[in-house]
Formats: sequence, C-alpha cells, structure tokens
Amino acid sequence: MDKRLIAQRFRDRLTRLMLREGCHRAAFADRLGLDRSALSLLLATDSARLPRADTLLQIASRMGVSTDWLLGAGEEDQIAPPSDAQIAMEENATYHNIPLLMRWHAEAAGTKIRYVPHRLPDLLRTPAIVAYEARQPEGADQREYEYIARHLDFKREPGTDMEVCMSVQSLENLAAGDFPWDGLAHDVRKAQLQHIIRVADELYPSFRVFLFDERHIHTVPYTIFGTHRAAIYAGDIFLVLNQKEAVSRMQKHFETLIRHAVVQPHDFVRYVQSLEKTMTETPARQTVLS
Repeated sequence: MDKRLIAQRFRDRLTRLMLREGCHRAAFADRLGLDRSALSLLLATDSARLPRADTLLQIASRMGVSTDWLLGAGEEDQIAPPSDAQIAMEENATYHNIPLLMRWHAEAAGTKIRYVPHRLPDLLRTPAIVAYEARQPEGADQREYEYIARHLDFKREPGTDMEVCMSVQSLENLAAGDFPWDGLAHDVRKAQLQHIIRVADELYPSFRVFLFDERHIHTVPYTIFGTHRAAIYAGDIFLVLNQKEAVSRMQKHFETLIRHAVVQPHDFVRYVQSLEKTMTETPARQTVLS
C-alpha cells in the first residue's frame, strides 16, 4: 500500500482518537506522551510522515487500540480493539519484571502513580529484603539482588508524583519479626526500617505514604499508572486493565483506602521512627497504634 495512503489513514484514526478523548491537541499530546510539535507533524495533512515503531506502540498502548488499526487495517468503525484486549496478562516469572515495570513507569511519566504494594513499596526495599523475598538460595550471588534493589525506583524522574497506600500491619510485623519476616535477623529488619525512614523523608512530598488498618479494610496489591493503565499484582502475572472505566474504578478504590488511613503522609516517617525505636532482640507481639 502507498505510504501516503497509510499516513492519511493514520492521521484520520489519530484524529478520531483525539475526538474520542474530548481534548485539544496539547492535552492529547500529553496523554500520548508526545511533544505537541511531534503530534502536529503527525497530523499535518501535507505530510506522508508516519511515527517510529516505538512511538506507534506507545500511542496504541495509551489509547487501548491495536497498531494495525492505527495504520488503517481492520474495520473502519473500530475505535478500539475487541473487548478482551481491554484486559491483558503480563508475565512476571522472575521476582520483579524490571524491564516491564520500567516501561510502564516511563509511559506514565508526568502523571500521578498510585500504588498498593505487596508488603513493602518497591523503591523502599533493601537488597537484603529483596534476597529474602526472592528466596535466595544458599551461596547465591548478592550482586543480583543489589541490582534489583537499585532499579526498583524504575528510573524515577524528578517531578514524579507517587502515592502509596499500605497496611500498618506490614510495618508492625517487620519491626516485631512476625510473619512473613520471622526468618529475618533483627539487624536486617532494623536496617530496613532505617532505610525506609531515610528514603521516605528524602522523597516527601512527591512520594507520600498512607497507612491503613487491614483489620478494617482489605485490598489486593496494584498500581495505577496515570489514567490509562492499572496493573493488579498476582505473583507470577500482572492482570492489566486498559479500559478507562476500569482504571477509574481502581482510582475510586484507592481513594477509599486513603479515606481509611490511620497514618497520614506527613506523619509516616515519625511513625516508622517510633517502630524502629521499639525494636528489641526478642520481638514482642504488640500494636504500636492505639
């Protein structure tokens, strides 16, 4: 097919997506993760310009459509792929799928990321915690776990805004040496709390942590990347929601967790400091919060 015809169909479908989103060019470019000038070039009617492969994939991912549809294949009235494409599964066979998570974080740059961790937030973990959770075999090379821990900030860019909601019991159990931390030495757990204090204090207020009491509310771990993707953590897979309505419902669920928070972000570091000060060599089963 002639390149100019493909470019014309691409411009048409990109314009239809902009109309679907109901926003002007600047806002649409922001949603696509493009410069406004780059979007203008792609929409220019006197040009046969087509996006690079990585840009095409980025547009398709953020808009929830297929690359074939963007380039003019498929039904004319198909504004989105079949409904089963709105829910996808991504493999997470290793302890952390660093390349996948880095891509999702990069695509969400400039938007708010909202995160319910499995036990501890990724970017607050020490290499010792990574090795413990990954079930480090006897004699394993520590460099692998140091690499993972270094990259768990997913190249967090300046200006990134992240909210975390997690259970207060995750930290209480870490301090007390209760499950699932009962196999960790006292000094390792203490060092982890000290690391949380340092990093959380350094990143606040662009990184804010809310603590809820899981005796009163329950949740699964998930991350909301801006307005176009939510990923539910299920161990060796991620269940990925790409439909805007589904992402919006996950946003509302996160806001419910915030409303039930018993520790607010401005008190988070002080709370962890209080836990760290109460640690003893023989863990005591007690609740710090009244």
